[in-house]
Amino acid sequence: MVDDLSYKIEKLGFTVNETKVYLTLLRIGGSKAGRIAIEAGLERTSVYNALKNLIKEGMVSYIIEANKKIFYACDPKKIKDIFYEKEQQAQLLIPKLIEIKKYEKEKDNITKFRGYSGIKTAFNDILNSCKEKEEYLIFGSENQLSEKMPIFTKIYVSRKDRKKLRARILIRRGLKGRKRKMSRYTRVRYVPSKVVSPVNVNVYANKILITLWNETPEAVIIEDKKAAEAFKSYFEFMWENAEKH
Repeated sequence: MVDDLSYKIEKLGFTVNETKVYLTLLRIGGSKAGRIAIEAGLERTSVYNALKNLIKEGMVSYIIEANKKIFYACDPKKIKDIFYEKEQQAQLLIPKLIEIKKYEKEKDNITKFRGYSGIKTAFNDILNSCKEKEEYLIFGSENQLSEKMPIFTKIYVSRKDRKKLRARILIRRGLKGRKRKMSRYTRVRYVPSKVVSPVNVNVYANKILITLWNETPEAVIIEDKKAAEAFKSYFEFMWENAEKH
C-alpha cells in the first residue's frame, strides 16, 4: 500500500525523498531528523533538504524542544488546499494517508508555517475548521494578505462566501484602501490610526492564527479553547469601543 501511495504522491509533484520523509512522519509521528533518516533509509543531508521543501509547501511543521527541532507531518487534508486544482486526485489519497498517520494530539496544538505556501495552508485552515455560517474574528489587519497575495485572496474570499462564513474585522482608521468593497458577510469597525501592527490575528473554531508579515511571512496556529476565548474577549472589548464609521 505504501509503494502505491508513494507513486501517487510523487505524481502530485513531490520528489522521491520528500515522499519518503512525509510518509515516514505520518507513520512514526513527531521525530528528529536523525530518526527520520533511519526510518526512511536516507542520508541526513537528503532528509534536511526534503524537510526544507515540505515546510515551505506547508506539509510539515516543527517545534523546538531542548534546542532540537521535532518535525511533524501536517494533517493530510491540507494536500487538498495546496493542490486545489488537483483536488479530485488529492481527495483519493486523503483517507489512505490518514490510515497510516500516527497522530500525537498533545503536541499538535501549536503549528508553525513559513513562506507564502505556508500562509496559504494556514489561512485555508480557517475555511476547513469553521462550520457553515460560523463567525470568526480578525484584528491587526493592515491589508497585507490582499496586497501580497491578491490572487489567493480572491479565491479565499470566494470560498469563504460560498460557505457563508461571517467575519468581524477591526481596521486601523485611515488605512489605505479601507473603503474597499467588503463581502456582505463581513462587518467592520475602526480603531485609532496610531494602532499599527505588523501582526494579523484571526480567531476561529477554538484556534488562533497569528500571521507575521516579515520579508518571509510566517504564521502560527494555536489550538487551545481557553486561549481562543481570551482573544475573543479582548476582541469584543475592542469591538464595543471601536468606531462604526
